[in-house]
Amino acid sequence: MERRVVITGLGLVTPLGIGVKETWSALCAGKCGIGEITRFDTAKFETKIAGEVKGFHAEDFLPKKDAKRTEPFIAYSIAASRMALEDSGLVIDSSNADRIGSIIGCGLGGLHLLEETTRIVDNKGPKRVSPFFIPMLIGNMAPGMISILFGAKGPNVAITTACASGAHAVGDAFKIISRGGADAMITGGVESVITETCIAGFNAMKALSTRNDEPEKASRPFDRDRDGFVVSEGCGIVILETLEKALERGAHIYAEITGFGMSGDGYHMTAPAPEGEGAARCMIAALNDAGISYDIVDYINAHGTSTQLNDIYETKAVKTVFKEKASSIPISSTKSMTGHLLGGAGGVETAFTALTIQEGVIPPTINLENPDEECDLDYVPTVARKKNVRIAMSNSFGFGGTNATLVLQKLV
Repeated sequence: MERRVVITGLGLVTPLGIGVKETWSALCAGKCGIGEITRFDTAKFETKIAGEVKGFHAEDFLPKKDAKRTEPFIAYSIAASRMALEDSGLVIDSSNADRIGSIIGCGLGGLHLLEETTRIVDNKGPKRVSPFFIPMLIGNMAPGMISILFGAKGPNVAITTACASGAHAVGDAFKIISRGGADAMITGGVESVITETCIAGFNAMKALSTRNDEPEKASRPFDRDRDGFVVSEGCGIVILETLEKALERGAHIYAEITGFGMSGDGYHMTAPAPEGEGAARCMIAALNDAGISYDIVDYINAHGTSTQLNDIYETKAVKTVFKEKASSIPISSTKSMTGHLLGGAGGVETAFTALTIQEGVIPPTINLENPDEECDLDYVPTVARKKNVRIAMSNSFGFGGTNATLVLQKLV
């Protein structure tokens, strides 16, 4: 018998703020976290904007000796996990450590360190490379350090599925608990790759916005004048545990996870399948897993990247799945405010979806001033909307045609 799984803690590090309260308040107010890149000289780059995390100090969340040698993506993971555990009130000790694990999604890992170390090898030679280079580079050190610092000795896994990484991590953690492989999981997604090679690489693909003179208006999902996505960084962590354990200890419950769907486009390295065929199958799989029909979904947190094909094909996928109800379902892309956190997006957006259910407020899609004719659904433009949301869906789609959808419900 499958066990019910609920969300009892949230932790956020985003371009909108550090912490759930600050981030959620900014999100509902329609504020944008995108600005000029400060991490390197952008003079030679087509794109000069990104969603940087501001005011973050690793030593606030890590021992001082570790803070200096920890890559940002690991530090963000630890910080968000600490927040989520404190929010949840979940105590990890010898009585439950082997039943609590960590699964984190991360697309690219320590790209800052890779660039820096390559320069060291070129300029100073291989003997000057730090012994921490490999351990701090690899993506699985995010869940690894969470396990070490918080004593979680259950399943310890990293997921790398491009922009679907965070959602796949949450989905896998949900399934592990559901089938009895753990009682609780620290899970979500993280990314920190605002670097020269990352921006240059996406520019070479013509994937990024170059609206450098108006950073706050650059991410504009479903808008006719969108010109690409905006790279961002941060981390979203959710604490999942069995409903039984959560009730037993009187934990606050944000929402229940009831469905997880996956699919592969089998089409192209970067472009989504025509008509959103793969995305539609993914959403249908999630609805089937949750055991619910399409006509009772109250809200969709869209993948909504602000790229030409993604926005159109996700719209078509929603129409395929939800049929005559598609036009009446509120849909929003929170990436309009956070930018695209790549591997971290699914974790952050799972937290946003849980908060939407708890607070009864749907975040807006900002910068939607001139809707694309092919994007003609209700994207909650500009201003947040109050609504009682019982059942919500969150989509994440990645390069390689890898798709993930989560279904969250108000606990009943």
